Amino acid sequence: MDRPVLFGRKTDDHRMSYLQRFIKKYNRSILHILLEDWLGWLTRSLPAPLGFILRWMVYRALFKQMGSFCWIYPNVYLTHTYGIEVGKTFGINSGAVMDGRGGIKIGDDVMIGPNVVIASSNHDYQQHALPMARVDHVMAPVQIGNDVWIGANAVITPGVTIGDGVVVGAGAVVTKDVDAYCIVGGVPAKVIGHRQAGVQPSVMEMG
Repeated sequence: MDRPVLFGRKTDDHRMSYLQRFIKKYNRSILHILLEDWLGWLTRSLPAPLGFILRWMVYRALFKQMGSFCWIYPNVYLTHTYGIEVGKTFGINSGAVMDGRGGIKIGDDVMIGPNVVIASSNHDYQQHALPMARVDHVMAPVQIGNDVWIGANAVITPGVTIGDGVVVGAGAVVTKDVDAYCIVGGVPAKVIGHRQAGVQPSVMEMG
């Protein structure tokens, strides 16, 4: 029986266990991933002020880049941190999740509210040769500008770029790029306002 064809080539990946595929995909980052799991577990729930200081020290070492002291609140879950870059005065609140395997770049003075999810990869749902659970993630980097506020329970999907000064309303699901200083909300997120006085969202922005 022929092997299934995926992305124009034959593959034996469907015969691998999840663990085997994970090791094959992330073999260069395995030590980093194990280290962030253990150090995250040890420091994730520690209260202030000690918790803030220890989490900053841990993720200053693990992040690809960190601009200055950052405020990582208890019970934030950060994974594949080798792909995460943050600027100065970064804050992320309790329950938030960031997965940096596809790359997440965040500017200065960014606030991320409780239970926000930022993903930089997706399951390959567009292929049909194999079950989605047996296929590697599709990477899609996320970029977030300066002076951005992402409200509680919002979701930033892979491949999105958010401009400077944007406000993302609580519970919004951002699936498209957002222009600078827009206020977005809803599922999927649409422009509902503008931070600059007298500026009204255009028809194109509201689309």
